[in-house]
Amino acid sequence: MITFETMQELNFPPYAFRLKSSENKPLIFDPIRKKFVVLTPEEWVRQHVVKHLLSVYKYPLSLINVEKELKINNTSKRYDGVIFNPDGSIFLIIECKAPKVKITQETFDQIARYNLAVKAEYLMVTNGLNHYYCQMDYEAKKYIFLRDIPVYSL
Repeated sequence: MITFETMQELNFPPYAFRLKSSENKPLIFDPIRKKFVVLTPEEWVRQHVVKHLLSVYKYPLSLINVEKELKINNTSKRYDGVIFNPDGSIFLIIECKAPKVKITQETFDQIARYNLAVKAEYLMVTNGLNHYYCQMDYEAKKYIFLRDIPVYSL
């Protein structure tokens, strides 16, 4: 097993990952994209989130997507992750930051802008150390902070 000293312990249960090195770059296997991707601090957080959604919240792999482009006011942006409802609408949008990045109002403004395009029911913001969950209240045009997000159910 390859160990990468730069990947710090996060506020998630310990998970097993497929890691390798290529051209002196650490790589991690992404089960969503079904390929190895460069292991950056933000990717380390994203892969922990994916494992957590699969193992703790029991969301099916088929309903999770990561790193896709979306258009906001004719500008291309990339969301870190989403969970779809079975009908194709978006249940949850996820914003991941590297552990060294503080979660600020600017982070919530960013995910709120992304959510204008996807209209998710829930938002998740994490840097791997601190996790924040919100439920959207579209009538009142605000989000409500929650302790957690719902576990998957049909």
